[in-house]
Amino acid sequence: MAMIGWRDATQAALYGPGGFFLRAVGPAGHFRTSVHASAEGSGLFAGALLELVRQVDRELGRPDELVVTDVGAGRGELLLALGTRAAAEQPELAARLVLRAVELAPRPPALPEWIAWGAGVEPAAAGVLIANEWLDNVPVDIAEVDEDGVARMVLVDPATGEEELGDPVAGAEAAWLAGWWPLTGADAEPGFRAEIGLPRDEAWAEAVGSLGRGLAVAVDYAHRAEGRPPFGSLSAFREGREVRPLPDGSCDLTSHVALDACLDAAAGAAAATGKVVHSLWTTQRDALRLLGVSGSRPPLALASEAPAAYLRALAAAGEAAELTGVGGLGSFVWGVQSVGVPLPTGWQTLAHDE
Repeated sequence: MAMIGWRDATQAALYGPGGFFLRAVGPAGHFRTSVHASAEGSGLFAGALLELVRQVDRELGRPDELVVTDVGAGRGELLLALGTRAAAEQPELAARLVLRAVELAPRPPALPEWIAWGAGVEPAAAGVLIANEWLDNVPVDIAEVDEDGVARMVLVDPATGEEELGDPVAGAEAAWLAGWWPLTGADAEPGFRAEIGLPRDEAWAEAVGSLGRGLAVAVDYAHRAEGRPPFGSLSAFREGREVRPLPDGSCDLTSHVALDACLDAAAGAAAATGKVVHSLWTTQRDALRLLGVSGSRPPLALASEAPAAYLRALAAAGEAAELTGVGGLGSFVWGVQSVGVPLPTGWQTLAHDE
């Protein structure tokens, strides 16, 4: 088979006929996300996001309809947990929620009808959009510096994973590299690589642009301009283990996100339509703590006073520790952007992107 760019190869491997993400097993069978970690425990992640939805609902003046969109929804686990919890804990809010899952895979047959399912993000006059580990799976091309210091497109054989360098990067892709991930200049060396994040910028700008007013949150492993990995970050996973990146549909293909570029693209696109966007960059650890998730162990005295309650609290503490652990899920970056409204109260205390 002819050598092709990594973007086309990844698109076919993940989302083409028989692609990795379209299979019945779903992402949970191959890697562990915050959603899956929480689903096995007391649902702290869904509870934290429900608290975020409640905060946004308040900022929006409690609209008659509040749309919650989960982009890259897997098999709908997050919206199922969030909706169930909302019905039990905040019925007034639950009655106004519209839950939409965005996923290319077929709708799971057991998913309740109160969760909508579609392949694209739909407009929402008032809403919260969540993209948990979505942008890292938006396919991108890869560039590499050759022996003459020229950034060239990396081509790959989808069947074998063998690579070769193609034409010099040009056009919009070259402009993106120059602005967000320069590979040329005094510090450039042969072999330096970059994932060209332009498709992710466009995808995120479109997602944020779907909101009339509300809040969008991208949760992913990410890097800023001052900390780009010199050799890129392409990796692959299968059944919980890291494997050699091979774009043949047998494994997940992922790379960390130049999230600062995504946030900038969304803010710029919104400004062009007259919308005001406030942006924030923080860690999952800090975001979840702000939303009430704590890894504190329950007092030992509770073990004798109420053993069952103690065990539940201990399990929740373990779940919280996993969700907020440094070097693990807690090190995910949260890129938060509010559209047409301020960031919810308290979020201004976290580190801003600007």
